Amino acid sequence: MSTDRTPTAPAGYVQPELDVRALTEVLDGEYAEIRDLVRTNLVTYASVLEEAEELGFDAYRERVRDIVVEMAATGQTGMGFPKRYGGGGDVGASIAAFETAAFGDLSVLVKTGVQFGLFGGAILHLGTERHHDAYLPDLITGKLMGCFAMTETGHGSNVQALGTIARYDAAAQEFVITTEGDQARKDYIGNAARHGELAVVFAQLEVGGQSEGVHAFVVPIRSGGEVVPGVDIEDDGRKMGLNGVDNGRIRFDGVRVPREALLNRFADVTPEGVYKSTIDNPDRRFFTMLGTLVQGRVSVGGAGVNTAKVALTVATKYALRRRQFAAGSQEEEQLLLDYGLHQRRLLPLIAQTYALHFAQDVLRAQLHNVFSGLEDDPQARRRLEARAAGTKALGTWHATRVIQECREACGGAGYLAVNRFAALKADSDIFTTFEGDNHVLLQLVAKGLLTDYASEFEDLDQLGMVRYVTGLAVETVIEKTSAHKLLERVRDLLPGGDEWDQEAGLLDSEYQLAMLRYREEHMLAGVARRLKAGVDRKRDPGAVFSEVQDHVIAVAHAHVERLVLEAFVEKTRTLPEGGNKVALGLLCDLYALSTIEADRAWFMEHGRLTVQRSKAITREVTDLCRKVRPLAGGLVGAWGVPAAMLRAPDLVG
Repeated sequence: MSTDRTPTAPAGYVQPELDVRALTEVLDGEYAEIRDLVRTNLVTYASVLEEAEELGFDAYRERVRDIVVEMAATGQTGMGFPKRYGGGGDVGASIAAFETAAFGDLSVLVKTGVQFGLFGGAILHLGTERHHDAYLPDLITGKLMGCFAMTETGHGSNVQALGTIARYDAAAQEFVITTEGDQARKDYIGNAARHGELAVVFAQLEVGGQSEGVHAFVVPIRSGGEVVPGVDIEDDGRKMGLNGVDNGRIRFDGVRVPREALLNRFADVTPEGVYKSTIDNPDRRFFTMLGTLVQGRVSVGGAGVNTAKVALTVATKYALRRRQFAAGSQEEEQLLLDYGLHQRRLLPLIAQTYALHFAQDVLRAQLHNVFSGLEDDPQARRRLEARAAGTKALGTWHATRVIQECREACGGAGYLAVNRFAALKADSDIFTTFEGDNHVLLQLVAKGLLTDYASEFEDLDQLGMVRYVTGLAVETVIEKTSAHKLLERVRDLLPGGDEWDQEAGLLDSEYQLAMLRYREEHMLAGVARRLKAGVDRKRDPGAVFSEVQDHVIAVAHAHVERLVLEAFVEKTRTLPEGGNKVALGLLCDLYALSTIEADRAWFMEHGRLTVQRSKAITREVTDLCRKVRPLAGGLVGAWGVPAAMLRAPDLVG
């Protein structure tokens, strides 16, 4: 039981008793066993946190590789692969394992993701039985190391424009892989510079002079540790962080691979050179192929949330030990966390981390259901892809913000490398960019909202999407999101009629949700109207979309924040009565109101927040911080970050 009491809570307030162990069980959920296995492995290899600073560049890379292979032997990294090949047969467990591994060295985490998530995931989801039989058994153990060669120097997020070419030679029944100029060079490819033997290479397929779009091929890049003829590999060198991962650049000069090297789940080429696919539309085929790789985004978003937990655990523990300045007449100096400003800096971030944790739970369950065939519905898959994109964006931006705030909250002591902040900042910074640049991902979210996840969405490029929205969907969007209809729905839930936003209690979760829903739907209708107005004036759809891009990003951000709050509210409602439910209720209110407070200018501009109400929300957030403050130690303790992962003896004790 947590007994961390303080006189800073409001008078007459009864502090809930926090059962930290039970709260950990809630957070770990159905995957507690796999999470504990990962925690055990993290402690076993905790020395890598020091070795990252002490070993030379090459030695550190080798150490990371060894740890990845040794962890694979425990079953930690193979949970998402079929049991017949030595895996665990549980996609949700594989995500939970990856999330938990983010408590440790992030080079180990990312190399794990490259090997088993990207390389292994591409073989599993884009290949067929012949590829599974040939590669999965050795891949799962780490005996066969591989790369995921998608990104090119001149083509990042625009995967459809990749410049690498795979031409089919019918006479030889081979594909010829060629890098067409420096812009088509595969770049930043993990496992390429040193350890990869195979690469899943994404290239434009040409059959009989006809382009068939981007497809994936299994291409050898090393044999016996030596780079194979026709392949040129260059080390990317030192990076801002993640220097245990051997990123490299790859060029292909007429490299020949057999016809069977095509990962042919969605398309194939006959020996005679006839292209066949079960999906006729090339755009739909492309999006279907990329959609199978969505678990990478789910993994990175969850990892971002867990790196934030590490930073907040260190900063909170420090704030509960470190005293500075005497408050009032007492001789003893005051704890950092008893200062209102320090509470305001850290405690809403703890609340947001809990909120994102439960949103990640919902996303992980959706992923598991879709990939296990429990939800075999195209719309469910599209909703999953959009939710994964948005949650990844918010989770990784949250990590970047949290780590910086926590470093500052620990003062000069936080600047020492031993305290993890240096490594966390350097290693997690790229999370906002890889597996999709966050702004590009939020555009994907907005496109799903504007088209209501319609089947036509898969067939559309950006200009097609604009034409679709303005020509077909805009009236539906505006009708669905009209303020009148929204207010009618709100009246059913809250008192106050048209004045619902002034009459409802601030701590009423229906009021909080209504505010976020109103913002999202008002923004969505606004984007649709702007798109339609531009096209009605005969302006170029691409130029119109470009001009409203900031609104597009804003509506996507608002949508995901609403999903996050819904997940938190629902989780809190399902808990049994007791101190933990009360504590999570406080955090849920703190997340909701601090989210509204952060965007109060928008709510005031759109008539949903009076000056008096805005001030009341600010007072309530401050009051909630005082109520959460005595629980802070237990709340971060419930995340279960192993003490060996904190590396901050002078900060955490």
